[in-house]
Amino acid sequence: MTKYQTCCDYLTQHPSTWLITGVAGFIGSNLLEKLLHLQQRVVGLDNFATGFQSNLDEVQANVSPELWKNFTFIQGDIRDLNDCHQACQGVDYVLHQAALGSVPRSIDDPIATNQTNIDGFLNMLVAANQAHVKNVVYAASSSTYGDHPALPKVEAHIGNPLSPYAVTKYVNELYASVFQRSYGLNSIGLRYFNIFGPRQTPEGAYAAVIPKWAAAMIAGQAVLINGDGTTSRDFNFVANAVQANILAAVTDDKAALNQIYNVAVGGRTDLNQLFKLLTETLASSGVQYTQPAQYRDFRAGDVLHSQADISKIQQHLGYVPEFDIVQGIQQAMPWYLSHLSG
Repeated sequence: MTKYQTCCDYLTQHPSTWLITGVAGFIGSNLLEKLLHLQQRVVGLDNFATGFQSNLDEVQANVSPELWKNFTFIQGDIRDLNDCHQACQGVDYVLHQAALGSVPRSIDDPIATNQTNIDGFLNMLVAANQAHVKNVVYAASSSTYGDHPALPKVEAHIGNPLSPYAVTKYVNELYASVFQRSYGLNSIGLRYFNIFGPRQTPEGAYAAVIPKWAAAMIAGQAVLINGDGTTSRDFNFVANAVQANILAAVTDDKAALNQIYNVAVGGRTDLNQLFKLLTETLASSGVQYTQPAQYRDFRAGDVLHSQADISKIQQHLGYVPEFDIVQGIQQAMPWYLSHLSG
C-alpha cells in the first residue's frame, strides 16, 4: 500500500475540515471531488474570475447527495481580507489554488496578476494564521525556475524570472517562508509542472495546450504550435497534483513542512510528440485527425524546456505519480470527447 493510499484510508476514518480557494477552477474542483469522496468537510472560496459554476455542478453530479452536503461554498475574493477570514473559520487545512494563471496573461496585465497572486496570497496567509490552521498548502509554479538552464529542475536552484507571473509565484514562496519564521504558520509550496485533465478549459487566449489542442482536433480545426515543436514540458495529470496536495497537507513529518516541492512526473514531452500522442489517442477513440500541425513564432516569456526532479517530494512526502502523460491523456480523453465536442 502506498503512502497516499494509507493517507486516504486514515482521512476517511478521521474527517477534517478543508478550505479550497479557487474551488470552481480546474485543479480546485478536482481536489473538491476527491476530498468529498474521502468524506471530508470542505469549504470552497471562488469569485469565478477563472473558475466555472459548471465545474461545481459536475462535482455534485459525481458524488452522492450525502457527500455533497459536506461542501460549503462562499462566493468571495481572496483580494478581500474579510472573505479570507470568513473562509478560514474552523478550517484544519488550506489548499490555496486561487490565482490568475498564465504567463501571457501576466505579460498582458501584470497589475491584475500581482493583485490576485501576491495581495490575495498575503490575505490568505494572514487569515490562515489568525484562524490557527494546521497547514497551508499553496500552488507554486515551475515558472519560478526562469532562465536557469539545468535539467531536470531541482528545487534549490532557480534562475531569473521571465514573466510577471513567475515573479508573483516566487514572492508567494518568500512570503510563506517569512510567515513561518515570524508567526509559526506551517506551509508547503507545490511547484506545479503543466497539469492537465478534466475540467481544464480550452477556451480563451490563455488556455493550456492540451485541452486547447484536444478541442481543436475534435472539431477538425487547425492545431497551432508555438515555435518549431521542440519545446518540451513535464506534463502532469491532475490526479497526481491532487495526491501531492493531500500528502502535503496532512504530513506529520516536521522536516517535510515549510518546504517547496516539484509536482510532476519527472519526464519530458515535446510539442511534436504531444501532437502525435493526442492524434493517436483520438484515433483509438474513433476520431480521425489528419491535418498537419501549423507552426508559428515562439511565445514571449516561455522557457524552452522544463522537466522536474521529483526525488525530494518522493522522499519527504511519499509521492508516487499514478499517471504518466500517456496514461493521463487516456484518462482525460473521454472527458474531452464528451465536453469539448460542441
